[in-house]
Amino acid sequence: MNRPMYRFASLLLAGTTLAPAAAYANELIPADAGFADPVIVVTGTADGYRPVDANAVKTPTPLVDVPQTITVLTREQLDDQGITQLGDALRYVPGVVLGQGEGHRDQITLRGQNTTADFYLDGLRDDTQYYRSLYNIERVEVLKGANALLFGRGGGGGVINRVSKTPDLDRVKGQASANVDSFGAFALAADLNQPLTDKIGGRLNATYEEFDNHRQDFEGRFIGVNPTLAFEPGDATRVELAYNYDDDRRITDRGVPSRGGKPLTGFDDTFFGRTDLNIATVKAHIAQARVDHDLADNLSFNVLGQYSHTDKYYGNVFASSAVSNANTVGLTGYDSGTLRDSWVGQANLVWTGQTGGIGHTLLAGVEAADQDTQATRRNTTSNAIVTLAERITVPSFSYGPFTNNTRTNVRTLSAYLQDQVELASFLQLVAGVRFDEFRITGRNAINNVGTSRTDRKWSPRFGVVIKPQSNMSFYGSFTRSFLPQSGDQFGALDPVQATLAPEQFENLEAGVKWDINPGLAFTAAAYRLDRDNSRFNNPITGLPELSGKTRTKGIELQLAGRVMPDLQVSMGYTLQDGEVRSQTTAAPVGRKLSQLPRHQFAAWTRYEVTKQLGLGLGVTHQSDSFATISNAVTLPAFTRVDAAVFYDVSDRFSVQLNVENLTDTDYFPAAHTDNNISTGEPLNARISIKAKF
Repeated sequence: MNRPMYRFASLLLAGTTLAPAAAYANELIPADAGFADPVIVVTGTADGYRPVDANAVKTPTPLVDVPQTITVLTREQLDDQGITQLGDALRYVPGVVLGQGEGHRDQITLRGQNTTADFYLDGLRDDTQYYRSLYNIERVEVLKGANALLFGRGGGGGVINRVSKTPDLDRVKGQASANVDSFGAFALAADLNQPLTDKIGGRLNATYEEFDNHRQDFEGRFIGVNPTLAFEPGDATRVELAYNYDDDRRITDRGVPSRGGKPLTGFDDTFFGRTDLNIATVKAHIAQARVDHDLADNLSFNVLGQYSHTDKYYGNVFASSAVSNANTVGLTGYDSGTLRDSWVGQANLVWTGQTGGIGHTLLAGVEAADQDTQATRRNTTSNAIVTLAERITVPSFSYGPFTNNTRTNVRTLSAYLQDQVELASFLQLVAGVRFDEFRITGRNAINNVGTSRTDRKWSPRFGVVIKPQSNMSFYGSFTRSFLPQSGDQFGALDPVQATLAPEQFENLEAGVKWDINPGLAFTAAAYRLDRDNSRFNNPITGLPELSGKTRTKGIELQLAGRVMPDLQVSMGYTLQDGEVRSQTTAAPVGRKLSQLPRHQFAAWTRYEVTKQLGLGLGVTHQSDSFATISNAVTLPAFTRVDAAVFYDVSDRFSVQLNVENLTDTDYFPAAHTDNNISTGEPLNARISIKAKF
């Protein structure tokens, strides 16, 4: 099948495969088949910081009955923290460690697994390397553990799903906001919702931001526009159309190098780059369509389609060595371009009911995708040695010829089936499996060498949920995921990668969930995550082999919601450990995994002093960790304290003050290599005003 036809079929498949089956199932099941009473599902709502459900689960299952750790950051919590970027939001999710992302992209370590691609928008893959704004996002969902059944490849440690704001057809509403901080960074945003008729509504979110911080020469700006349209031709059907445009430009900043096995101190502001070369730009276009239809009270169907186009460039000059005894440091650099077009179509059929007195929540789905990526890279023609100073003198650099100029195409066809079976009021079983056919082809324009590989993988999921009472569950689960050897971005496929089987992730988890009251939820879980088939070169033959193994294990606790009528909390703690379990050329057995602090704690609270005045307090703590798998550089432990004051001048106008790093702690929150280490912002205040109508 040629590529245009394949793309067309990818989108069409999701809309046609399940529709006849759904209609046929509705005809087959008689009216007296013993269904439970109709299920009423409330989605996308929350009582303050207390999440009700998760869009990414794909079924109307309360979080208390999902055998998996899930953290949801609600819109109210994001607003209270004054957060506009995804990375800043994830600081308050224990178990998520922020990576530096080379100063130009979101990158995280989740349960010991580093990733740049396990990001989703409304349940559809959004894997381009860039920074994600939250101006048009209703909530952020963090699903931990391997997630191949719902999301396909990758997701070994978990996935991040952003849920978009959508039109409300019932009323006119809107909000305009502005904020500015101590460094001069500011943001303007608007959120306008307008019913057009009794069946059609529109919503427009837009923002303009300018960036600044404590780092020398850092600056940037972001433009985001997101119009959406919703149409409800009948009570059982809703159609949504959305377009998202992001335009991001900023200085690429890879932080400071190390000295003596620790981050360089005393130079938190020093920029080891050049403003004419350290530039990152992204223009992203994302178009989405979604149809939801209720075939019956307990049978629903949705179809989703997405097209995205991203054009990205970034250049880097950065520290390539530790600071020497002579107070000198090496510099090098490169630039890279990525042009990506992605198509994805997905359809899901969800049935809730009973057969023979046994309850079911059945999910059946199909997905097809086509992704083209053109990637280039050029290295600097020379390196440099510079003398350390508060403001270093960086020589000019020039780029050589392309060292990489590849075009890859990834096509996937997937089908999945899952049933959550209620055997008794106190016992539920979850079982499901996903099949993925993953095809990748690549060609290097430099040597005109082309390679390809096809993998067909089954990804199972099993779980048991024991409910001693309706608001409490004890659970155990097993999940498996995979990642092709070409990596999570598939920017190139070399002949060696084409010979190797995918990496594999297996997650065992046991936990308890307790809805203490309708507004407060508690979760505790223990997990073990094994990663296998990592690539290494045999030290005798020099040939690539698959025997790299790692294991991560941990305990996670979280509490979210209203502790008292005037006090809301969102807090969590993670105790974790990870190590290499097989000898490789990269690391010996027992080597600790990178950026995996043993202890992580995060808490955010809001207390209503009066109906008009509120106070917020946040604390994040990370124990020390290694910057990379070399274990040669240690990122010191740190504790950061944030605070906020909220004042409602009237029902429609409010003022908010957020203070970050209240104690002015010197800390190093993230790293990319042993000598690219981010420095934390010092004390910083931001004042915001909001007007509602």
